Amino acid sequence: MGRRGILLIQNISRPRRNSSSPLQGTHLPFLGLMWLLALLGCALLVSSVFAWLDVPVARRVFGILGSTEALAEGFASTVLLTAETAVALILVISRMVRGHLSRFSEATALACLTSICAYAVNDNILKVIFGIPNPAAVLYGTRHAIHFLGGSSGSSFPSGHMALAGAFAGVFMRLYQTSTLLFSGLLLLAAVLLVLGDWHFVSDVIAGAFLGVSAGLLAGDLWRTHSKASGSFQS
Repeated sequence: MGRRGILLIQNISRPRRNSSSPLQGTHLPFLGLMWLLALLGCALLVSSVFAWLDVPVARRVFGILGSTEALAEGFASTVLLTAETAVALILVISRMVRGHLSRFSEATALACLTSICAYAVNDNILKVIFGIPNPAAVLYGTRHAIHFLGGSSGSSFPSGHMALAGAFAGVFMRLYQTSTLLFSGLLLLAAVLLVLGDWHFVSDVIAGAFLGVSAGLLAGDLWRTHSKASGSFQS
């Protein structure tokens, strides 16, 4: 057997190094299992809060912020979605003109687009499925219950604002892990304001935050893996 044959046998028998993306192997099943456990925990928490805390808390805090019309107009979903769309569009045009974007600009564009998608799914699918009335309607006599497939984008559960904010924050939490504490604090502040402003029940903001952050973390992880594969991301 010649030298070429020996080399061929050695190459076949030699263990191959796995240089594939970190989403392969045990990474994806582990993350999937962790997310399913988190989903189960969130579902149990939301169910408990829905049954025992939503209405008592809503009654306790009703009117505590006084008139919130100006705040509602300034942070209305239409305003936030318009701002995110404008930012994403500007960054996409900049990418087309300049040929590249900074890592931070890429993350911002991804966060805006993920946030818009999470909000659309939440308000046009999940709210319609659950059909839970908002706090004002419940405090004036409507039953706090699930009306399966009887909802609309104006229903209460899950919170669209929290899905919107959570998805944006989740992208940065995944791509810039040092920002996790900052965004966690901002999400908590947003959740408190939504409850104190009589816009949402406690269960609404918990479910909305879980949906949004999950979407953001997934989008950030996929983008990070893609960037590593192309050599444009340095961890």
